[in-house]
Amino acid sequence: MAHAVQPRYGIWGNSLLQIDHCEFPDDALYDLENNVWIRLEERKRARLGITSVHAALAGKLKEVKFKPTQSLLQRGQAVATIESVRYFGAVRTPLTGRLVETNPALEKNPKLENDHSYEDGWFVRIEPVHLSQEMNALVDPRTAEERIRSQIHELRVRCFKAFPDYEMWEIGVECAGVLVRLNDLMERSSVNDVVHVVSDDPTADIEMVRWSDETGQQLLESRKEGKLMHFIVRKVR
Repeated sequence: MAHAVQPRYGIWGNSLLQIDHCEFPDDALYDLENNVWIRLEERKRARLGITSVHAALAGKLKEVKFKPTQSLLQRGQAVATIESVRYFGAVRTPLTGRLVETNPALEKNPKLENDHSYEDGWFVRIEPVHLSQEMNALVDPRTAEERIRSQIHELRVRCFKAFPDYEMWEIGVECAGVLVRLNDLMERSSVNDVVHVVSDDPTADIEMVRWSDETGQQLLESRKEGKLMHFIVRKVR
């Protein structure tokens, strides 16, 4: 990281708020209208990225394009555009200022944003010019918890520990059949690829743990929603 994070405004410290599995670090402030976050840094700069909600809505990113550095931006203007198979949209700044740095790693690997929205997946650094006036529009996640929860429900967002590269919806399929298809997908995928498996087999939870132990592949998360089980699996070898 090029610059150290300054101490956070407020009393919450550097911890993490989770709302319906979506993450909101306490050391950032949020523009919930545009689903972006801001961290204040040294040298009177602010680092900007998109929230886990925005990343989930966009899907697996395939392209990020930035505005040129040294661009003068008004509050609400786009600092970048993002594109996935299902989404094209803008990343907008809640602060007026000069764009002084973009994240080259994100241009090379857009999925970095999906997997690390608040860390390596940051977008730009800005030198704000009206910081004291515009800070009032940003919110602390703890004080805005109910608003964030309502937004997640309205948008029907689902957040996982790792963003899937592949989806397997195996409804009405016995777990043995699901695992055959999963093994086939693992053989065709690359190391570190992530698969989201959905099953309504009542034995799926036990069988997926057994499968992970036997194959050495990583079961990152399992979650029950109604009659369905959701699993997040990462290929590690």
